[in-house]
Amino acid sequence: MIRLGTRASQLALTQSGTIADALRARGADVEIVRIETAGDRDRTSAFAAIGTAGIFVRELERALLDGRIDLAVHSYKDLPSAMPEGLVVAAVPTRADPRDRLLVLDDAFRADAPGLPVRDGARVGTSAARRTALVHALRPDVEALPLRGNVPTRVEKLVRGDYDAIVLAGAGLDRLAADGFTVPAGIVVVDLEAREFVPAPSQGALALQVRALDGTTREAVAALDDPRTSRPVAVERALLEALDAGCSVAFGGWCEPLRGEHLRLHGLLEVDGMLRRAVEESVDETLLVTRVHDALRAPRHEVTS
Repeated sequence: MIRLGTRASQLALTQSGTIADALRARGADVEIVRIETAGDRDRTSAFAAIGTAGIFVRELERALLDGRIDLAVHSYKDLPSAMPEGLVVAAVPTRADPRDRLLVLDDAFRADAPGLPVRDGARVGTSAARRTALVHALRPDVEALPLRGNVPTRVEKLVRGDYDAIVLAGAGLDRLAADGFTVPAGIVVVDLEAREFVPAPSQGALALQVRALDGTTREAVAALDDPRTSRPVAVERALLEALDAGCSVAFGGWCEPLRGEHLRLHGLLEVDGMLRRAVEESVDETLLVTRVHDALRAPRHEVTS
């Protein structure tokens, strides 16, 4: 029996359900265990105000270490770069869409507007530092307002007019859509180009975390790993660790698989109120991370636009 721990939100249960089904298809017996996290208990504060990184994962990791569960399914972008001793990510399944998605009320949508297709002075909901910085960089006239809650709750707040537009992860919307969720009428949905609106590291990917010494579960879970996903995600996570960027810092990292073994890494970092960008291509993961890190952390007089 594999006891699979998950947050209790609709999205988390949908994600965990796909992993449970995949394991069952390989002959495993799986029980889903719901665990509430700090991020679930506080649904109003901005992420940076709740505490340090890991607000959605600490309780799941504690349950793993305590032996109450055998497998934790995380949205990989929620995992801090530093992992508790004794735990490992055993697999990263095929990644969903890593891009962010803009949902705009019909009467606030402006297809020809520069940067973002919203009316002048629009109220855009997001509590992520990265999204807030990107929204302001693309549209200085727009007001970025805090937005918390699960995906259906956020969409409901948009529908009732609390915001003119909101920014969500495309992966979450797609996974909920597969479970029957639909975006209501009267909302325009726009995919934000990842090369411009750089996603969070490992956005769209799931992390399947187990105890390092639990060989049986680790072997069963490892069969779900997708190297085409896990390799670029590992590069994004390495950049996250190298930059030591927490949830209060506007930071993005997205790695594109290219032809053959080539990868292209896009980095984004806010330094002294300014967004820096860097893009590098290589077959060498370590070299890729080093070059992007150095470009983003370069002293101000060395930075070129």
